[in-house]
Amino acid sequence: MMQAKLTAEELNNRFNYHAPKVGQRAKYAEVRQRIKEFAAYLNNELPEGREKSIAFTELEQVMFYANAAIARRS
Repeated sequence: MMQAKLTAEELNNRFNYHAPKVGQRAKYAEVRQRIKEFAAYLNNELPEGREKSIAFTELEQVMFYANAAIARRS
């Protein structure tokens, strides 16, 4: 299925810089702290290997998209 073209507004929202607004820094910090806590848990509990490495890569993506959601939608 083909996706519709993005609107100029959506392109701007995705690719413009979003300066932190009041209260957003605290949200970023909380997301980062919770992900770090989960990462520490996984680091201690998972055996070394490809799957663990991928899990950490995905956690980085989770943090990126969570921060993007805060920046773009709050």
